Amino acid sequence: MTPITVIKLGGSTLGQHDTSLDDIAALHAEGHRFVVVHGGGATITQWLDRAGVESKFVRGLRATDAAALEIVVAVLAGLVNKQLVAELQARGADALGLSGADGALLRAWRYDPELGFVGEITDVDAGSLSAMAEHVVVVLAPIALEGEGPQLLNLNADTAAGDVAVALQAERLVFLTDVPGVREAEGNVQSTLGPKLAKELIESGAVAGGMVPKVEAGLRAAAAGVQTFVVDCRGRGALRAVLAGSPGGSRITAE
Repeated sequence: MTPITVIKLGGSTLGQHDTSLDDIAALHAEGHRFVVVHGGGATITQWLDRAGVESKFVRGLRATDAAALEIVVAVLAGLVNKQLVAELQARGADALGLSGADGALLRAWRYDPELGFVGEITDVDAGSLSAMAEHVVVVLAPIALEGEGPQLLNLNADTAAGDVAVALQAERLVFLTDVPGVREAEGNVQSTLGPKLAKELIESGAVAGGMVPKVEAGLRAAAAGVQTFVVDCRGRGALRAVLAGSPGGSRITAE
């Protein structure tokens, strides 16, 4: 069976993909298997503003109360997910858009009262995801069922991508971002990032905000044997370069 590559498309890159979606479609036609986990933070914020719901963040994570959850689910599982599916279909790739709640693909629990309806994944239906990825590009919105349901939970998309990659025993996990890679304090991109350096950069504040969950998820995936990369998707052919073995950006390792 062809190994799976898990791709995280960040909310900040949605709508300015450059060749990322072209690469996914072309590489899928060549026989590669993909599960794409997407964010959508900028779009969520826009819709929260329209509804007069305040955006709140705790330690870089979106706090999600009941009012915000309705919008988060609608935007991620609806608008953003289906737009990505439509874009991939337009490029000739069979794509299937789902949320983690569909088929109970992702189950989670609420782990921090400050974050509200935000979940930490407890179970991934790796068998179903792997079987679907044999035929289509799976486009997965980071929404989960709380336990047996029916409560829905918002997930951090970076964290979800890491958990999905580990559960699938994926060959690769690729975070496609709008920055050159993981930077140290002077702004230089770290071509390789292991646990010791990662801890130092996070503690010093050099790695902050949305990069923290990427690095933490990447470290967990790397420890499970998944090749993990943080790559700038603004250049042409970024994903194809990763699969060809010349990724640029930062590689996160277990050592």
